Amino acid sequence: MATRDSPDFNVGVEEEEEEGTPSPSSISPPSSPLSYFDRDRHVAFFEMLYNLMPYHYQSQEINRLTLAFFTVSGLHLLQALDRVDKDRVANWVLSFQAHPRSRAELKNGQFYGFHGSRTSQFPLNENGVSVHNAGHLASTYCALAILKTVGFNLLTIDKESILISMRNLQQPDGSFMPLHIGAETDLRFVYCAAAICFMLEDWSGMDKEKAKDYILSCQSYDGGFGLMPGLESHGGGTYCAVASLRLMGYIEDDLLSKNATSFVVNVPLLLDWCMQRQAIDGGFQGRANKYSDTCYAFWVGAVLKILGGYKLIDKIALRRFLLTCQYEFGGFSKYPSELPDLYHSYYGFTAFSLLEESGLNPLCTELGMTDLAALGIL
Repeated sequence: MATRDSPDFNVGVEEEEEEGTPSPSSISPPSSPLSYFDRDRHVAFFEMLYNLMPYHYQSQEINRLTLAFFTVSGLHLLQALDRVDKDRVANWVLSFQAHPRSRAELKNGQFYGFHGSRTSQFPLNENGVSVHNAGHLASTYCALAILKTVGFNLLTIDKESILISMRNLQQPDGSFMPLHIGAETDLRFVYCAAAICFMLEDWSGMDKEKAKDYILSCQSYDGGFGLMPGLESHGGGTYCAVASLRLMGYIEDDLLSKNATSFVVNVPLLLDWCMQRQAIDGGFQGRANKYSDTCYAFWVGAVLKILGGYKLIDKIALRRFLLTCQYEFGGFSKYPSELPDLYHSYYGFTAFSLLEESGLNPLCTELGMTDLAALGIL
């Protein structure tokens, strides 16, 4: 898979607009946006990205597997997985896995998951010792998701090395670091750990009870979830919390249709927070008083889908907003009338899949990929 490399996998957390950045309302909308989802142009756009990434993505090289996930899974959402050389992609992804030299090394604190790119696969030092040469949780999530998408049998992977070493990353409060040498700990990496265990069908890689307690500590007074305890509610953090609890089996699908009187989370408050994220233009915002943004149609929409509240949104208005972000040559932008990028294009597709657009495969909301890939049906 030829690329010129990849964007940071923030799992629903992207940089907000800087001071001085033009607001969406100050940008002239496209003179005549397409009134329909143009699948053929999106397929052509993603086929181009699959064959060669534009040079603009060079600064994202360290997260190359992330770009590959968006590209391959995007083509699958578009029902165009036939454009992908599945065996070649699988072999390429497998080449990024970190392997211990012995079982004893699984207790050395490193994480033997997948590297994000060749850049992070450091060579051994002069003594033949691997220094800072372990995997990353987000890259491992992306790697496994790609492998499932191309039909690779995950039962043949050395999952023991991944799961045993992944426990080294879980902190006393239940959160996860993304890699062993130290980094931020927040809901993004709890989600990655939960998704990894779910895809490998083995929960020995984490203490689920501790992870659950950490997630619940992140629910804010307004019902949403911050990325860490005490932080402002955020669309991406809320998705990571709810999807993780769903994957771990702590909440049922379509909670609103159940007659239970109590749940592990405050569902009415959470539902209210999510519903307030649909703005007057029909799009979804990631936080209160922010502009609507293509990707949050997935991050917040998926939460509502899991809760059983997606039927409550204004789907016509949301579709209208998303179409203003559709680029005439394929892909989606963050805001109306801007150039498309891979991240927002992918989540534009997932948003339309939630809207049950024809020509798209249905979505597994908890894993952020197609139902077919999640179920292993290709």
